[in-house]
Amino acid sequence: MERRFPQRISRGRRAFLAARKRSVPLRALVPNIVTLIGLCVGLTAIRMAIENRFDIALAAIVVAALLDGVDGRMARLLKASSRFGAELDSLADFVNFGVAPAIVLYLWGFDDARSLGWIVVLTFALAAALRLARFTVALDDPGKPLWQNAFFVGVPVPAGAILLLLPLYLEKLGLPKAVMVTPAVTLYAMGIAILMVSRLRTFSGKLIGRRIARDYIAPVVALTVVLAAVLATYPYLTLTLVCLVYLALIGVSTRQYRQAEREMPIAEAPALGHDGKEDKPPRHLHS
Repeated sequence: MERRFPQRISRGRRAFLAARKRSVPLRALVPNIVTLIGLCVGLTAIRMAIENRFDIALAAIVVAALLDGVDGRMARLLKASSRFGAELDSLADFVNFGVAPAIVLYLWGFDDARSLGWIVVLTFALAAALRLARFTVALDDPGKPLWQNAFFVGVPVPAGAILLLLPLYLEKLGLPKAVMVTPAVTLYAMGIAILMVSRLRTFSGKLIGRRIARDYIAPVVALTVVLAAVLATYPYLTLTLVCLVYLALIGVSTRQYRQAEREMPIAEAPALGHDGKEDKPPRHLHS
């Protein structure tokens, strides 16, 4: 009996360790749950647009964009990065920012030109899919210099979704829909789709704010609260200004990238994280 007892303990310990190895920590599920909640919000935007409740549809897409910015950071903070989370995040992004905003724009402004509107929907959705596919492939490049992580290649899909809905913001500000004739909206939507798949460099903000000096913590927190309050109080004016400023900054970011490309040495740097939102060694097992 004295010989068998240690054997039982050893077997039990081995079974416990094997079960623990097959299990997933609860914290690893939190970012994925946030991603799924964002997906539900994006799908709800489509329903609200079908019911002609465009205010709620626009709010839902903005909330989905905010959640998209949170889930990846939660994954890194909780050390819950996984390849499954990265793929789930890409699929959610395609629905939330490739399909939902295009459907909202179609139901809002293409009552008399449904075929043309559907071409716009298809073009924007395809551009979003291509942008996400290119982004996923770029994650497997480990030799990317660190300074390049401050730039995206083309307009990211969440930003493209917010930009696409600019005509709706303008209508909410009092600009008649008749002024924004269908051809103008069509050309604008096509232009946003082209920006997403283009090779233009846009600011990513990944290297900004990696570390914040103690003296700037309070101002940054206060500014964030003020921006949230302004967005909640004057949503359409805020979104319009954000879109105009973002479009104006594309030229600035492209020029800064070219200047940095001439000045910065091509040195090896940590690759992007699997969700592409922060540089870190690849760990193929976001969100």
